[in-house]
Amino acid sequence: MNKHIELLAPGGDIESIKAAILAGADAVYCGLDKFNARNRAANISFEDLQGILRLAHKNNCQVFLTLNIIIVDSEIPALFSLLNKLVNTSIDGVIIQDLGLFYILSKHFKSLKIHASTQLTTHNQGQIKFLNKLNATRVNLSRELNINEIKELKEVAHQNNMLTEVFVHGSNCISFSGLCYMSSVHGGNSGNRGRCSQPCRDQYVTTKAGKDFPLNLKDNSAFSDLCQLADAGVDSLKIEGRIKKFHYVYTVVDIWRKQLDAFYSQNVVNPDKSALYSVFNRDFSNAFLSGNISKDIFIDNPRDNSAIRLAELDGPSTDKSLEKAKGDIYDERTEIITKVEAGINQLGISKDAIAINISGELGSPLRVSVKMPDASFEVYSNSFLTDKGNETLSYDMILKRLKVLNDGEYFIEQLNVENLHPNLYLPFNELTAIKRKLWFFLNNSKEFVDPLEIPAIKKHTPLGLKTSLSVLISSPNDVFIGHITDSTIYFQLPNCFKNESSEYFDFFSNNEKLIPWFPSVLIGEDYKTAVELLLGLHPKIIVTDNSGIAFEAYKNGIPWVAGPMLNIVNSFSLLCLKENFNCTGAFISNEISKLQLKGIRKPDDFKLYYSIYHPIVLMTSRQCLFHQVSGCEKNKIDDTCISLCEKTSSLQNLKEETFLIEKSKGNYHRIYNETNYLNTEVIKDFPELFTGFMIDLRDINTESQVIQDKPALIKQFENLLKRNDTLNNEIKLDIENTNNLQYKKGI
Repeated sequence: MNKHIELLAPGGDIESIKAAILAGADAVYCGLDKFNARNRAANISFEDLQGILRLAHKNNCQVFLTLNIIIVDSEIPALFSLLNKLVNTSIDGVIIQDLGLFYILSKHFKSLKIHASTQLTTHNQGQIKFLNKLNATRVNLSRELNINEIKELKEVAHQNNMLTEVFVHGSNCISFSGLCYMSSVHGGNSGNRGRCSQPCRDQYVTTKAGKDFPLNLKDNSAFSDLCQLADAGVDSLKIEGRIKKFHYVYTVVDIWRKQLDAFYSQNVVNPDKSALYSVFNRDFSNAFLSGNISKDIFIDNPRDNSAIRLAELDGPSTDKSLEKAKGDIYDERTEIITKVEAGINQLGISKDAIAINISGELGSPLRVSVKMPDASFEVYSNSFLTDKGNETLSYDMILKRLKVLNDGEYFIEQLNVENLHPNLYLPFNELTAIKRKLWFFLNNSKEFVDPLEIPAIKKHTPLGLKTSLSVLISSPNDVFIGHITDSTIYFQLPNCFKNESSEYFDFFSNNEKLIPWFPSVLIGEDYKTAVELLLGLHPKIIVTDNSGIAFEAYKNGIPWVAGPMLNIVNSFSLLCLKENFNCTGAFISNEISKLQLKGIRKPDDFKLYYSIYHPIVLMTSRQCLFHQVSGCEKNKIDDTCISLCEKTSSLQNLKEETFLIEKSKGNYHRIYNETNYLNTEVIKDFPELFTGFMIDLRDINTESQVIQDKPALIKQFENLLKRNDTLNNEIKLDIENTNNLQYKKGI
């Protein structure tokens, strides 16, 4: 094998980054104290970043910075301030999720390489093409994909000059990444903001299946699947763990490094992953990668499994064997910690000092001599020093002009102006030119990039029109609604309908008022079927929660609206959609609050929508959620499970909050909040922002109770939009048990 696959390691703090480098990582990903999706990690300061870059690059290791959260408008100034500094570093790539940040980077910070985060849950060809148009150079593929699906997407990525990254070790999420709102709804800790409180790891009231931790998955391990990954042609193997300690990072990276090196040199793969059990784990599974998604992926204990496994190696565990195992694990980890500490203590991240000597006399050029630890150089002004000007050259004046050098890979330890004659002047542009020359020499021939101002987004033109109502349905039995109301009717398509494609084509052809709504997850043949339906129907407009379908609509001139699960929360995201993909409108995410909504500026000729009533989907999973809750006669998920299974159950946490588990035909498993979202306040709070408001009348049986039938309920909402405010209280009475906590808390 000629191609070497990148080994990508986590770095939650400085010690972990050093440990990854020491163990032989090819690249490390880390976050700053802002804008990254692991708020619980220690993270690093920007002041540390330059030293980390120097250390990593000296050891042939790349550094990728995580800016992988959704960003609200009030944070844009701080974001630009960071990007203005980051663009002048040697960072090897930035990992992002927010579409507004894609827009900002691809338009204003083109030298920064863009990596698409796992939070974008990229799982089909169209999504790769969508990200390619936004100048992504690499994509982290969804961790739910099997090896054949990965191989197919790798081909598409390589055809578009993009690299692929695959998750091979660490914590599994039970929900598709970026589509989990459980922590956000219950506690205001959004996973899309790096604040996930991991409710999937919590203990619940013991289920009918006898499980106390029914949503807890084993950790992922593709250690024995290296041959298949290499054959698939993936470019990078990602280890998860930015909240793990340095000894964990070192151990896992070291084991994977040895596995890769043996594979390169001897074409062998070691199947023994016992060493991986010595550090934190919840046992291991490769179920997603192998395509064998079964109940064996669950473990009814979220805590460290290493001692339990060791105690059970020679038979059933006893109290005595477990205590001995804990002691052995402790001793082994102490030995590793001692060894790794000795190694990382030898790795410094402090910047090297430079001494600058300034000299010159009247009628001569200004001479700037720089002494580095291992070299020295000189630069000169292009014009001569004079005795007239705006500000005389002095220590303070020169230091003020050159202190930006401290943001690079060195710091000014000494500035000497003793050899500069007094009362001399030099034009400011000459000093700027000298600063640029110094920066270029000190920072590996990298040109200095001047800071950019935030591009202004003009306030949108008021609508001047009454806002409209739209209704979402998913049952053919509700098609009659379109005949009794002038409201727009959306019809939700399932995740899988390859066996009913012709029926759906006829259905939409015979009901032209229905607007197709494409779901957030469309994998493999299901995606291709959805594209065939889209192109066959060529509808007047669609709504889509999937960026792959959005790309196909754009490419084929079909007007489209971005759905709420594309997580749109800022004005630059709207520009991104309109300018890059000819998007006609977008739903704003229901995660953000009234205060955060105030910053939104929509482009002219662009429609903005908001869902004011809907069941709250907390997570969407490719795994069967009934195995651990109510039981299932099948041990493994197959095609018929997705297309035919129709089942519901419930789950209760120790706070006595109940969750609806729902599996409908053609859809993946979902967990819904016990009560629906109802927010009529937004109508009065933002009378000129939104083009329309939506109500979701799909038959999802949460604990919210609707007293009226659907036609009557639609009429109430239509009257409400006509500013008949007396109906506000009536709406709340006619729909019992609702909440709008997200509108109050935000992200």
